[in-house]
Amino acid sequence: MELVTNVVTLPVITTLDLDAERVLEGAINSTLQSCIVLGYDADGEFYFSSTMADGGDVLWLLEMAKLNLFKAI
Repeated sequence: MELVTNVVTLPVITTLDLDAERVLEGAINSTLQSCIVLGYDADGEFYFSSTMADGGDVLWLLEMAKLNLFKAI
């Protein structure tokens, strides 16, 4: 089997779920100043981590994410 090395990731909105590794790799390769990571682990437990110590800043970023999600619908 030949290894495919010319795969291009398109910057589009999709209705399909993506692998966490793919999303995190995109974040690592970007120029983020700060980030929030949340999701569920393999056991179904909630996971949360943030680079920001101030809870108000975290909440503001989450609300901005929510606003942009509704705009995309």
